[in-house]
Amino acid sequence: MQPIDPGALRRHLQFLTESIGVRLAGSPGEAAAADYVAREFAAAGANVSREPFPVQHRDVREQQLQVHFDGAWHDAGCSLLANAPGTDGAWVEAPLVFFEAATGYQHPDLRAELRGKIVLHLGCHIESREHYGRLIAAQPAGVLMVDVRYPGASPLADAIFPAYAAACGVVTALNVAYLDAWRWRERGATRARFRVVGGPQVAESANIIAELPGADPAAGVLFLGGHHDTQADSVGADDNGSATVGLIELVRVLAPLPRRRTIRLISFGAEEQLSVGSGAYVRRHRAELVRDGRYMFNFDSFGSLLGWNTLSGSGPRELDALLPAYFARHGQYCRREMGVLPYADHFPFVAAGVPALTLMRQNCAAGRFFHHRPDDDLSRVDVQVMAASLNAVAAFIADMAAIETLPFSASIPAEEQAAVAHCWEDLFGGWEQK
Repeated sequence: MQPIDPGALRRHLQFLTESIGVRLAGSPGEAAAADYVAREFAAAGANVSREPFPVQHRDVREQQLQVHFDGAWHDAGCSLLANAPGTDGAWVEAPLVFFEAATGYQHPDLRAELRGKIVLHLGCHIESREHYGRLIAAQPAGVLMVDVRYPGASPLADAIFPAYAAACGVVTALNVAYLDAWRWRERGATRARFRVVGGPQVAESANIIAELPGADPAAGVLFLGGHHDTQADSVGADDNGSATVGLIELVRVLAPLPRRRTIRLISFGAEEQLSVGSGAYVRRHRAELVRDGRYMFNFDSFGSLLGWNTLSGSGPRELDALLPAYFARHGQYCRREMGVLPYADHFPFVAAGVPALTLMRQNCAAGRFFHHRPDDDLSRVDVQVMAASLNAVAAFIADMAAIETLPFSASIPAEEQAAVAHCWEDLFGGWEQK
C-alpha cells in the first residue's frame, strides 16, 4: 500500500483554507469545497456521487453588540449563532441578566426571571431540549452565549441545534467572549443592545460520496467520514480541513487495493450545525445501514500541532483491542474516551446501529484552544502527525476490507444503547426529525 503523502495533505489544505477560505454550511465556499472533494475523489479512482440536502445558511452582513456599564455604552465583539434570526438591522435593547446555565435551570419560574431581558447565558450549548424549551418559553429579548470551555478574549462561532430551533422556536442569539462577560459582571453591566443584518437563509448543502466497491456485496460496507464545512469566520485548517484532505488521500491509497468489502468514504456537509449532513445520510440510507453497515471511522480536527490523539464513540470492545496496534506501528498512540459522544459525524451512524468512532487530537482539557476561531489556519496543524494517523487507519481499513470474517461484532454496547437513543431523539429529533 502506498503511504499517505504529507506534501499532498498540505497542498489540499492550502487550497481549502487559502483559495476557498470560510466554508459555512450552504454557502458558496462550502459548495466550492464539495466540488473540490468530488473532483479529487474521482481523480483518485473512486465512483463519486453527491447527495444534496436542505440547510439553513448563516448569511450575516452586519452584527453589533453594545453593553452598558460605568455610565456609558461599550462596543463588544459577537457572532450570531447559526439558525438564530437577525433583527433586520433594528436595535434590540433590554436589561441584562446573568444566567448561570449549569444551575440556573433549577429555577422554578424562568419567565419571571428572564422575560423581556437579554440573557447572558453562561454556557454556549444547551444540551437538553427541556432546558432549551424553557428558555425560549421564558420569552427573552435575546441571548448572549458564553463558551465556558474556552475562557478567551474572542467570541467563538457556533449554532443552535436545528432540531431544537424547529421544535421550540428561536430568538436572536449571539456568542460573546468569556473575558468580555467576566468584565461586564465585574463592572456591573445593567443593559445590552444588539442589531444584526441578515440571518438564516434556506440553502443547500451536500454529502460527497466516494465508493470503492468490494468483490462480495454480502460482506458489507466499511465507512470513513469527515466534514468539509467550517464555522463562521474560520478557515478551519484543523476543523475540519484535516479530515477533508485526509479522506482525499485515503481514497488515493485505498483505491488500488483488492478487497472483499466495499469501502465508502463520505465528506459530509453542515456538520457544524450538529451533523446535519451525517444525519441526512443515515435517515436516507437507514435500511441499507442496518443490513450492510459494519463499521464507521470518522475524522474530526485530528491535526493539531501540539496535543494528543483521542478516540471517542460507540463500538464493540474488540475494536479497542485491535486499533492501538495499528497506531503504534506508525508511532502514534490514542487515548480512548468511553461513553456516548453525540457531537461528531460518527454519531448518526451509531444511532442507526453501526459501530463508529471519531479520531480527534486535543491540545487542552476542553479540546483545542483555537476551536471555532479565525486563527484555525495552517499554522495550527502538523501534516506529519496527520499522515501517521491516516497511515494507521488506512492499514486497518485495508485489512478489515480484505479479511474473510471481521474480528469484531457490528453492534453497539448494550450499556450505551439507551443513551444513544436518548441523544438521537433529544438532540437530533429522532428518525422523523421532530
